[in-house]
Amino acid sequence: MIDSMPTSGLVAIAVTPLDGGGNIDLPGISTLMDFYISCGSSGLALLGVMGEANRMTDREARLVVEETMVSIDGRVPVIVGVSDSSLTRVRSLATFAMDSGAAGVLLQPLAGLAGDERVAGYFEVATATLGDIPICVQDFPKANGVHISPNTWRLIVERCPTVTMLKAEDEPGLGKLTAIRRAEAAGQRRVTILTGNNGIHLVQELMRGSDGAMTGFAFPDVLARVIALHAAGRVDEAEDLYDKYLPINRHEFRMGIGVRKEVLRRRKAIGTARARFPASTLSRFDLEEIDRFLLRLEAVTGLLTTDIVR
Repeated sequence: MIDSMPTSGLVAIAVTPLDGGGNIDLPGISTLMDFYISCGSSGLALLGVMGEANRMTDREARLVVEETMVSIDGRVPVIVGVSDSSLTRVRSLATFAMDSGAAGVLLQPLAGLAGDERVAGYFEVATATLGDIPICVQDFPKANGVHISPNTWRLIVERCPTVTMLKAEDEPGLGKLTAIRRAEAAGQRRVTILTGNNGIHLVQELMRGSDGAMTGFAFPDVLARVIALHAAGRVDEAEDLYDKYLPINRHEFRMGIGVRKEVLRRRKAIGTARARFPASTLSRFDLEEIDRFLLRLEAVTGLLTTDIVR
């Protein structure tokens, strides 16, 4: 079992596979996890925003965790999203996840909080509630309306020793990333920073000091390869590869879970593109757009949609 949080590379945010009736496809989880690992993921994150965690029952969430941990079988660390308005429920799912073999948890601030002290205070209470469970803070204002300023982050890392990672997906976020790394150079405790938002600014984020990405683009192999190339000092190669996939990445980022799942289905990672309400079924026009994106991508790269980028 891997019991430490990842510190670099791509932590793939996993979708939750559903069958044609909209139920969780438990056997399909194994296929999906094998796909993510074959793509070079250094870790997996479950029950995030794009994992449709807020559309599941507590029982379903636990089933996803259980089946994933069996499927992963210790090959890479797993982080479990536990965000909820109730810290009692946060603690319950976090404890279950850790008992199942997770490396840590992903936690957003409580929606509606404002001000450095109140936001940092939430994480002080949360860390006290969760004890020694490692925490990745998800900085995602678009989802919760909470702004984590560089000063707020300073307070969190000073007061919350079990916070070991930041999932940075503020928009724009490059300036904040630079500010945090500068503060660390001046003595602030260093944490792993993995960026989100589909990796839409991945190369620039790596240049600013991120350690990798935690996101769910339907081509995780591309993001993993870009990160590896950049780490090896082959920056131009990393950017050239990234640029080839930018059009479909941008499209998926703006169109959402339906497009992501449809591309994953075509890559044979999941059996259906089904997503739960309020996600809408893709129209004929949506599917034709995906056809064109993928055909053009195959022409540019010389690879099939189902091929893994190495």
